[in-house]
Amino acid sequence: MSSSNSKTKTPSSLSLCNSKPQPQEGNMALESQPQKNKYGHGVFGDVYSIIKEMEIDHHNNSTFDFQFPPITNFLGSREVREFISGALSGAMTKAILAPLETIRTRMVVGVGSKNIAGSFIEVIEQQGWQGLWAGNMINMLRIVPTQAIELGTFECVKRAMTSLHEKWESNEYPKLHIGPINFNLSLSWISPVAIAGAAAGIASTLVCHPLEVLKDRLTVSPETYPSLGIAIRNIYKDGGVGAFYAGISPTLVGMLPYSTCFYFMYDTIKESYCRTKSKKSLSRPEMLLIGALAGFTASTISFPLEVARKRLMVGALQGKCPPNMAAALSEVIREEGLKGLYRGWGASCLKVMPSSGITWMFYEAWKDILLVQNGNPL
Repeated sequence: MSSSNSKTKTPSSLSLCNSKPQPQEGNMALESQPQKNKYGHGVFGDVYSIIKEMEIDHHNNSTFDFQFPPITNFLGSREVREFISGALSGAMTKAILAPLETIRTRMVVGVGSKNIAGSFIEVIEQQGWQGLWAGNMINMLRIVPTQAIELGTFECVKRAMTSLHEKWESNEYPKLHIGPINFNLSLSWISPVAIAGAAAGIASTLVCHPLEVLKDRLTVSPETYPSLGIAIRNIYKDGGVGAFYAGISPTLVGMLPYSTCFYFMYDTIKESYCRTKSKKSLSRPEMLLIGALAGFTASTISFPLEVARKRLMVGALQGKCPPNMAAALSEVIREEGLKGLYRGWGASCLKVMPSSGITWMFYEAWKDILLVQNGNPL
């Protein structure tokens, strides 16, 4: 009797507010009672139920259910295909125009003959035909990531800026009131294409500048830097990692007006021409011509900065390195006059115009293949 009473009192001693009938003793450890609260009844609650709920919450918690996106979705994205189009167009263009790049670099920095034909003959006499492709390997390694980053960044920033511009205008841009004067803070004066062009030039320069330094050293001083490995070792030995970013400031200063003008001119001429001719797209020869014109304009505007930049980058090889871009420009004017600022301009245009035209032609062609044929609008 006493044993029976102890059994009936045990559940009530553990549950302070349980008024429902208790389950059979044999099923107490396995059955959970009907619950009104999340954790059941009693001081400690139903431990079994709490543990099960924690397990369910753990499996349902999205923070623990991370999955990598399928690789096919990543490679099929618009941005990746634009980067690939830029890389392919840059590689194909440089393979064709490497000799003009070699002659242009020699004339800009003042090495050898001062005219195109003389420089061409000089390279062949000293290094043979392969000398026209001096530094071409590093040039190819440089241009593939450079064009991929530049053209891909241009497309991404252009879309983002255009979308921001449209949203700003549709939401009635804010107005500034200063006494009786009202200012409409419109973004209509900001060109998304110009901003995208500037961003593209800056991004590609910051990433790929060390490759530009290597290419110039291999082109200008093949005796001192006969191979890529020796060039990397000697440059690092002379100045450490910072030596690979020699002239980064003037490069950015020179790149900004060129890149901004280049993309703005191409896009503006393209849209104006299509609107005049009532066309939706350009033919390949039209892309070639408009791209060449955009490159010519941008190169002409920014060429003095290009001369100063090249002076700073390879000045150490000649034993005289101006301390900054302004000093480099002053040095050129003092030694050669104002015409010195455009020394090598003809060779530069000879290289930049076909390079720009061919690049745009190949880029638009690869976009047609990789984007349009996969259902993505241009």
